Amino acid sequence: MTITCVKNSLGEDKRKSFHGVIVAVAMPMKDAGEAIDEVALLDHLDWLLDAGVHGLLVLSGTGEYAYLRPEEKRRVVEMCLPHIDGRVPVMVQTSEMSVSDTIESSKHAADLGADSLMVLPPWLESPSERGILYHYERVAQAVASDIVLYNTPAASGVEITPAMYRKLLAIDNVRYMKDSQGDLSRIQTLAAISEGTNASVLCGVDPLAPYALMAGAVGMIWGCANIMPHECVQLVAHIEAGEIAEALELWKLMWPVNAFMWENEIDVGFLPGVKTAAEMIGRKMGPLRRPQMPVTGTGRLAIEAALSTLPINGIDRSRLKWREWGDEQDWLVRRSESKYDTGETS
Repeated sequence: MTITCVKNSLGEDKRKSFHGVIVAVAMPMKDAGEAIDEVALLDHLDWLLDAGVHGLLVLSGTGEYAYLRPEEKRRVVEMCLPHIDGRVPVMVQTSEMSVSDTIESSKHAADLGADSLMVLPPWLESPSERGILYHYERVAQAVASDIVLYNTPAASGVEITPAMYRKLLAIDNVRYMKDSQGDLSRIQTLAAISEGTNASVLCGVDPLAPYALMAGAVGMIWGCANIMPHECVQLVAHIEAGEIAEALELWKLMWPVNAFMWENEIDVGFLPGVKTAAEMIGRKMGPLRRPQMPVTGTGRLAIEAALSTLPINGIDRSRLKWREWGDEQDWLVRRSESKYDTGETS
């Protein structure tokens, strides 16, 4: 398949580059997870910006993108982009199953000023490589915004291989690859492929943060930055200044939270873990949208222990009271669904 080189009408000199800490913004909810808490969302954006983050990803996986209704996705973009108002570059996920739906959501975000669009390859009944290349080519032709390839094969079941990445780089406004495979060697390979092109690599694996940045990634798309934006910004500043020893000392304090969210043995998923931890440090996140479930008392205790090492956003471990799981499992579900079941809103 021949890839047509698509020129970005914005021009190279006007493109806003992504680097450093790009927060995969979590989504505050209310009404038992059935509605977005818009006031809390805008407040959270301001808090992240005040911490000095370098970019924001709106409609991230951490932001419960997979569970949002089409009208909610549009509303979030229409609300967040004017509020951010150019303070940092903004990326919007516009992934959909079909080419036409992806183009529609991409145009909507681009028209509202998105600096780049993060797009998954079609998943579930995924096409052949030719179909994946066609998907990205058509989207890139439809919008002037930069395209971020999103490679997360463990979640999507589709891998953008290095060989496929080389082909996709022929599309002029493919500017970034977000790689979430968790393989540091792959990050280095993709960074080497990107040399001499307009494209750069972003890492989406939180526990690899300092090492990915040292291996050639220009930035982190970072879910845990919802919990510790100040520490994340400080870590990047150390690395950019060549202060590697200082960076790794800080990373020792940050690693427990990043590692726990990515993988643990007590059934705490990344999305509920991040929202629970953000609540613990004082952010208003609210409930999860079903089928995501509340974190158990055991999980909350483990999260609190991890948070206690953070130098800026750490918490006191003595705060948390919890029930044994056998006592609390039904109570957690009943409490989180009570407003939804009774029709209450708050």
